[in-house]
Amino acid sequence: MCGIVGIFDTRGAREIDPALVKRMNETQHHRGPDEGDVYTEPGVGFGHRRLSVIDILSGQQPMFNAEGNVGVVFNGEIYNYPELTEELQKLGYVFRTKSDTETIVHAWSAWGEDCVQHFRGMFAIAVWDRVKQTMFMARDRLGVKPFYYAVLPDGMFIFGSELKSLRAHPDLPRAIDPRAVEDYFAYGYVPEPKTIYSSAFKLSPGFCLTVKIGQPIPQPRQFWDVPFKLHGAMTQSDAEGELVVRLREAVKIRLKAEVPLGAFLSGGVDSSAIVAMMAGLMKDPVNTCSIAFNDKAFDESEYAEQVARQYKTHHHTETVDTDDYALLDTLADLYDEPYADSSAIPTYRVCQLARKRVTVALSGDGGDENLAGYRRYRYAMAEDSVRSRLPTGLRKLVFGPLGKYYPKADWAPRMFRAKTTFEALSRDLVEGYFHGVSIMSDAMRAQLFTPAFQKQLQGYRAIDVMQGHAAKSPTDDPLSMIQYLDMKTYLPGDILTKVDRASMAHALEVRVPLLDHKLVEWISGLPPEMKLRGSEGKYIFKKSLEQYLPNDILYRKKMGFAVPLAGWFRGPLRQRVRDSLLGETLKDTGIFNIDYLTEMVEQHESGRRDYSAPIWTLLMFEAFLRKELLGAGA
Repeated sequence: MCGIVGIFDTRGAREIDPALVKRMNETQHHRGPDEGDVYTEPGVGFGHRRLSVIDILSGQQPMFNAEGNVGVVFNGEIYNYPELTEELQKLGYVFRTKSDTETIVHAWSAWGEDCVQHFRGMFAIAVWDRVKQTMFMARDRLGVKPFYYAVLPDGMFIFGSELKSLRAHPDLPRAIDPRAVEDYFAYGYVPEPKTIYSSAFKLSPGFCLTVKIGQPIPQPRQFWDVPFKLHGAMTQSDAEGELVVRLREAVKIRLKAEVPLGAFLSGGVDSSAIVAMMAGLMKDPVNTCSIAFNDKAFDESEYAEQVARQYKTHHHTETVDTDDYALLDTLADLYDEPYADSSAIPTYRVCQLARKRVTVALSGDGGDENLAGYRRYRYAMAEDSVRSRLPTGLRKLVFGPLGKYYPKADWAPRMFRAKTTFEALSRDLVEGYFHGVSIMSDAMRAQLFTPAFQKQLQGYRAIDVMQGHAAKSPTDDPLSMIQYLDMKTYLPGDILTKVDRASMAHALEVRVPLLDHKLVEWISGLPPEMKLRGSEGKYIFKKSLEQYLPNDILYRKKMGFAVPLAGWFRGPLRQRVRDSLLGETLKDTGIFNIDYLTEMVEQHESGRRDYSAPIWTLLMFEAFLRKELLGAGA
C-alpha cells in the first residue's frame, strides 16, 4: 500500500524537475512512511511512497524490468500474484523479486492493456513503456484505490493517489467546477469522474487510460462492469453453501502479509462475517478492534465483544466521546475536496486505533451494496411497487401536487414523512431513488444557489449522474438497478473514499473481501429476492451465516456509524455554524443565497426543523474553501 505520483509530457521529452516530483510525492508521505523514491528521465517522472506489506526487502518502486524499458508505480495489492508469477515464468519472464509489483511489469509486457483482466485485487497503476512511448493507467474494478489526474495547459499530464499531490504542481488550474458543486450538495461528495476542480479528474473504477506521446489524449476506456447476469437454476441451500465458500476464499487470499494483520469488528453482520471466516483460516487468534461511544444510543461495542468472545480474538476497544467534533478541519485536510459523510469521524478513530496493533486490517465494506442491506433499498422497492400499479400520467397528476404542498415533517419516522413519499411516488425509479438519497433536494438546492450561480450550471442537474449510469446499466430489475447506481456513485465516491483517506492518514492498509470482483460478479447473479426478501436485506447472506453467528448479530436492527450532528449544531458547535454559514467565506463565493442560509440556521437552532445534514455539508464546503483561500496544500 502506498501513494503514487507522476508527470508525463504528452508533447515530447521535456525535462522533468525531480524536485517538483518529490514535492508532489511528499504530500502523500502519510500513505507510505516506510520508504520513498522518485525517478525522472526526459518526458517522464515517477514518485512513490511505500507502506511495506509484501516483499519488504525488495519491493521498492518505481520498479523497472531488467531491460529498463518498462517501469511501474502502483498503489494496492494484487492478491493473485503468485499464480500470475508462475504463469508469466512459463512465458519466459524472469523475476528478481517476490513482489506483486514485478508481476505488473511483466504482465504489461505479456498482455498489454489486457493485463488488467488478469489482476485480482485493489490497484491504481501507472506503467511507462519507453519503447511504445506510452503511459498506461488503470484503477481497480470497484474503486477501492484512488487515482486522480489532470492535463495541464502546457501538455503535461500529472497524476497521483490524492488530489493534494496534483495541487502541489504550481501549474494546476484551480477553478471550481460549478457542476461539481451541484453534485456535492445533492450527494455529499463529488462523484466520479469529476473533482471539485474543472481541470482535474478521477479515473473511474474499472477504467483504464492510455496516453501516447504526440497523440490526442483519449477518453478513459471501461474494462469491467458489474454483470448482473442471473445464474441458472439454484436452490437457496446451494446458494447459501456457495456463498460461504466464495466468501472464505475472498478472505483467504487477503491474509498474506509480512506485517501484523487484523480486522475491524463493529458487531454488524459484514465485519462479523469477515472475522468468522478469518478465525477459521488463521492459526493464531485474529486481532480485532472496535470503538465504543460514551452515548449508548450510538454504541454497538457490546455486539463486537460478543463476536470477539465467540471467536476468541485478541480484541481491543477504545471509547470515543460522541462530542468528537474537533476533527472537522482535519477532515478538510484529509479529503482535499468537499466531503460530507460525518461518519468519517468515527472511521478516522477506528483506523487510528487499529494502527496501534496492526498494519493491515480487513473490513466489511461493500456488503450493503452487494447484498441490498441498506434500509433505503426497502423504501425504494415499496415505493416502486406502488408506482408499478399506477400509470405515469396519473402518478404525476396526483402525487406531484401532494408532494409539493404537503407540509414537511423531518422530525417524524420516514414512514410517516408523507411529503417525501408523495414526491418519490410522482417520479420514476431513478428519479425517486435520487430524491431519496439526496442530502438537499432539487427544491432546496434551487433556494440554496443564487440565480447567477444557477446560470453557470447551464441546465446541468445532479441527477444527470445517476441517469447516465442508469442508461448503461446491464439490468432493468428495479432492485438490481439501484444497487448498480450505488456501486457507481455512493460506494466509490463516499464509502471507499472515506475508508481510504481515514486509513492511509494512519498508514493503515485496509482490504475489503466483500468487494472481491469475482465475489461481486457471482453475488450480482443471484435473484433479487435472495438479497431483499420482504423487509429483510442481505437475506441470503444472513441465512448462510446462521451456522457462524448468533441471530442477535444477524437480525438486529442496523445502526451504522452515526454522530449526533443535530445536537452539536444546537449546542457546542452553534457559534461555529453561524460563523461558517453566515460569514464572509461563503458569502464571497457568489454561490449561496445568504437569506436561505440564515433561515436554515435559525430554524435548526430553534428546533423547528432538522437541517443537520445540510448544515454539515455546508460546514465541510466552507472548511474546504478556507483551505483554498489560505493556499494550504498548494
